[in-house]
Amino acid sequence: MDMDEDLVLLSLLHLLSSQMDTKALKRSLHNSNRYYRNGFGHKVEATERLHFEYQSDLIQQIRDNGYKLQQGDVTIRLAEAFGFCWGVERVIALTYETRKQFPTERIWITNEIIHNPTVNQNLTEMQIEFIPMNEQGQKEFAVVTEEDVVILPAFGATIQEIQLLNTIGCTIVDTTCPWVSKVWNSVEKHKKHNYTSIIHGKYKHEETIATSSYADKYLVILNLQQAEYVCDYILNGGDREEFLSQFAGSYSFGFDPDTDLERIGIANQTTMLKRETEQIGKLFERTLMRKYSPSQINNHFLSFNTICDATQERQDAMFKLVEEKIDLMVVVGGFNSSNTTHLQEIALGRGIPSYHIDSVERLGPGNRIQHKKLHSSLEVVEDWLPPGQIVVGITSGASTPDNIVSNVIEKIFEIKAAR
Repeated sequence: MDMDEDLVLLSLLHLLSSQMDTKALKRSLHNSNRYYRNGFGHKVEATERLHFEYQSDLIQQIRDNGYKLQQGDVTIRLAEAFGFCWGVERVIALTYETRKQFPTERIWITNEIIHNPTVNQNLTEMQIEFIPMNEQGQKEFAVVTEEDVVILPAFGATIQEIQLLNTIGCTIVDTTCPWVSKVWNSVEKHKKHNYTSIIHGKYKHEETIATSSYADKYLVILNLQQAEYVCDYILNGGDREEFLSQFAGSYSFGFDPDTDLERIGIANQTTMLKRETEQIGKLFERTLMRKYSPSQINNHFLSFNTICDATQERQDAMFKLVEEKIDLMVVVGGFNSSNTTHLQEIALGRGIPSYHIDSVERLGPGNRIQHKKLHSSLEVVEDWLPPGQIVVGITSGASTPDNIVSNVIEKIFEIKAAR
């Protein structure tokens, strides 16, 4: 199957899901004795294990010292909000509980539980497996049986996947972050009132794929630049085929920019930059006011606050940190983590040399770093830590454990001490 055929298949699946009574499916699941969202009574033990595996005494010491630590020529400045959020701690604890509750059953996950390689590797060692993919990049749910347990990750799963698992009759453990569910509820309201959902996100990201499956008509836009293109089309019209080509793969089956942009609702991938989501929402609101008049705006525009608190806190802390005198920044987190990437954008936007790494193994040998350039590939930089006194800013994405950040800090001290 080629790319065009794949997009057609996804669009047809979405068309079927848009006709599905998703609320009826949810009610059916919640009344089932094979669907769980709140754990199995092992919360204390799971939380203790999580803290034992992922917390760090060094990180706590830095917190207690006003988020600063100096050693030799290095001063570490730690962001005041970073690392694991409540939702991530919840999903890992629920996963630990699931294995304890089902010690011998085969357990699957529909996607990475969170975007952190260390955490996902730990789950693999617990014999929790990912649903395999076929050559076309589609999940092979045929491996799942009625006796199996399937975990839905923090990003959620599409409504089609949930319906399929419900039909199989397996046990479902739903760890979807409540903030993601809040976005889905907003999209459901868009659908109910015949609004097209404008989703600020990355159309290939698991969360956005899941969110769009709850919509009827939708268009995914990546950034403010794309939003401006769409708004210009709303006001002035344009080449329909060019529009569809520009957003190929990012809209619902049958989407028509000439008719489906008259009534829109704003939604977002919860890990996007808060300020950009707000700018996009205001841009669409102003555009529709110009098109239809301020008195008619409530008939053409719908918006709810669905920005994740944890994402917002980490971004705000990063904006505060880059106001200080920082020689360079290290951002720790999975390379496929959207919220981590946006933290990197903030540092680079202030002209601060910044390095995105996913683990301490990216440091060394010697004064070398292998990091991921923004929206690009891995790059090796020699002599990345300059001589003399330096201030290093540190932050991490919401899926990154404290002990990984601690390992990075200790390695930075070690590299500088050896120079």
